[in-house]
Amino acid sequence: MKYVKARVMIAGAPALVVYEQAVAPEVCAQRGTVLFYHGFGERKEGYRGVLERFAQLGMLALGIDGIGHGERRYLDFIERFPAITDETRGDPRYEASFLDVLSETVHELPGILDALLERGWAVPGHIGISGHSFGGFVSYAALITDKRIVAAAPVVGSPQWLLPRPESPHLHLEKLYPVAILSQNATLDTNIPAHYARNFHQALTPYYMQSPARLRYIEYPNSPHDLTRTDWQQAWSEAARWLASFLITE
Repeated sequence: MKYVKARVMIAGAPALVVYEQAVAPEVCAQRGTVLFYHGFGERKEGYRGVLERFAQLGMLALGIDGIGHGERRYLDFIERFPAITDETRGDPRYEASFLDVLSETVHELPGILDALLERGWAVPGHIGISGHSFGGFVSYAALITDKRIVAAAPVVGSPQWLLPRPESPHLHLEKLYPVAILSQNATLDTNIPAHYARNFHQALTPYYMQSPARLRYIEYPNSPHDLTRTDWQQAWSEAARWLASFLITE
């Protein structure tokens, strides 16, 4: 299958749109639009293969550079966010800066959705979100920020922020149903421990009693934060199928 891959600007955010070459993007949007956010320090272009998985199922995929990343990477990114060591892990100053970037990225998301809807690249009731690591954080927070997102598939992200901020998604369980949420995490992950998402799903279960199939949790017991090759392939296949099952209704 051949795909169109084009860089575009959506409400000021650099994006990479991917969709099946034989189909117009507006037609793909009728099936489903997936917003995708990359890992911390990464960029949208590094996830072309993931975007293709969404497009392969007929959806319109948009990889978006988060604030301070990719085409708008902070010139002093390395100074702001030096490599994490055992000594700096858990440093509240680093965590605060991380959450600032996260919050700014999520804050611009409603404008991105407005622009996509106006362009015909998104249709109400057919909008999903996914992301890896940092992008997983974005995915959870987006569900609190904009109710137009109806399905989410974060991978090795966390719904619980490590610093006490009122917008942390785990504090807003009552706002999530009926969004279809698939979380995938790794048991050996020391960067983003799996128990945050695992506990989140357990706490959400009573809210999803009417539709338990809209809530799913997968944990990879043999993977660290950087998933093994096999688990990486499986995780994105699961994410694509999950989003397609809730976005594509034809």
